[in-house]
Amino acid sequence: MPHLDGATGVRAINKQLSEAADAAVKRAPKPIPNPAAARPRFRHKVLFSSFVLGVVAPTVLAVVYLYLIAADQYASKVGFTVHSEDMSSAGALLGGLSMLTQSSSSDAEVIYEFIQSRTLVERINRKIDLAQVFSRPAFDPVFTYDTDGTIEDLVDYWQRMVRISYASNSGLIEVETRAFSREDALAIAREIVAESTAVINEMSAIAREDATRYAREELAVAIERLKQAREERTRFRSKTRLIDPAADVQGQMGLMTSLEQQLAQAYIDLNLTLETSSGDDPRVSQSRRRIDVIQTLIEQEKSKFGMGDTENPDVESSEDYPTLMAEYERLSVDVEYANSAYLAAMASLDSAKAEAQRQSRYLASYTTPSMAEASTYPQRGLIAGLTAVFLTLAWSICVLIFYSLRDRR
Repeated sequence: MPHLDGATGVRAINKQLSEAADAAVKRAPKPIPNPAAARPRFRHKVLFSSFVLGVVAPTVLAVVYLYLIAADQYASKVGFTVHSEDMSSAGALLGGLSMLTQSSSSDAEVIYEFIQSRTLVERINRKIDLAQVFSRPAFDPVFTYDTDGTIEDLVDYWQRMVRISYASNSGLIEVETRAFSREDALAIAREIVAESTAVINEMSAIAREDATRYAREELAVAIERLKQAREERTRFRSKTRLIDPAADVQGQMGLMTSLEQQLAQAYIDLNLTLETSSGDDPRVSQSRRRIDVIQTLIEQEKSKFGMGDTENPDVESSEDYPTLMAEYERLSVDVEYANSAYLAAMASLDSAKAEAQRQSRYLASYTTPSMAEASTYPQRGLIAGLTAVFLTLAWSICVLIFYSLRDRR
């Protein structure tokens, strides 16, 4: 290092210190600007204005409308379930529990859909003027019903004012009806229960009709068959003039036995007369005529049983007793079979009716409709809070979209 004098050395040291100070100043962080001294830019004013117009103002309007204009709504609740009983047999009771639950659940689902249907709205509207009931407030265009609406509009509004919940596992149905007066809410709830009960009764009547229809048809067929069989037997009796061929045969058999005894006695008398009389004794000719008459009667009686002389033209084979007995037995069997079928059909119908009576459905209410004491709708605080939250979310999304598009430029 070269030798420097005193003045030159001092200047060199000062220069080095100055350079080091300049380097330290350059490396030092820049001072943070004072926020109070920062001025809002134009985009900040636009964001604030949009927040006021898009969130604050609508929320304030909603609160004003809810608390100053919206009419009070009263609610009436009712809870019920569709109960089905099937006492078919004690042996099948445990095995049929699952079927019973399934049937009950199916009936409850039918009522659940029925309460929301147009059919129920039309039935209740015939009893209660729903359009008038739902448009009672003088001015409330948001929550009231427009009387110029169609039946479809009324059904849509009905689903807003009648809330129904259904527990599929237990089959419990809970219905909440709303109206602008306590009396109207209670009346609508009672009509829902009444119409639902009527539907259950109709379903039970149809089920009983289906259960007994086949048995009644079988009974009608059995009655007609029995009538025809009895008419055939009556015509046979009228034609043959025989009430009971079996009894008549017994009588004819007794007559033949008597004639045969008389014939035997006549032969005995003839032989005795021939032994004790001369050749021209009139008793002999009288005995012979008596024998001929008895033999003729016997042949006539035998011909009735199909055992007479087939060469006798006076005997008609179609009128002999075997033919008549066969025909009568056939008709009697038809009558007995028809009578047995009739008794079986009657028993089947009685059994079907008893079974249908045991398979009953009815609406079991666990909560009866009651009149509300205070209005619970509209839920002003909840609606106002939800309005503010959703408007804020919508505004935030719009701001994020704006900045994302701005940063891509």
